[in-house]
Amino acid sequence: MSDSEAPISSQQILEGKVFALLSYLAILCIIPLVVKRENPFALAHARQGLVLFVGEVAVFVASIILPLFIIKIFYLAFGVFSLWGIVECLRGRFVRMPFVSEIAEKIIL
Repeated sequence: MSDSEAPISSQQILEGKVFALLSYLAILCIIPLVVKRENPFALAHARQGLVLFVGEVAVFVASIILPLFIIKIFYLAFGVFSLWGIVECLRGRFVRMPFVSEIAEKIIL
C-alpha cells in the first residue's frame, strides 16, 4: 500500500481479517485475491501472501539443485514472514515486509 492510498477503515479491517489470515497459508492466498478484491486490507495481505507462496514454490524447485541446509534457511525465512503476517493481520494492521512488499505492490490485479 502506498502513502497516497486512502486509510483503511476499521470496518474494512474487520471484514477482511479472516481473508487476510488466509493470505499467509500457501495456496490459500488465492481466495482473498478472488473473493475480497474490493477490500484493501485483505488485498494488501493477499498480495504479500502471493509473493511468499511463489517464493516457496521457487525454493521447492530450487531444492533439486541447492544443498539441503540452504533450502532449510529459505523455508525458515518464509515461515517467519508468514507467521509475522498472520500476527499482524490478526492485530488489524498491515506491515510492509522487507523485499516482499516491494514485489507485492507491483502486482496488478
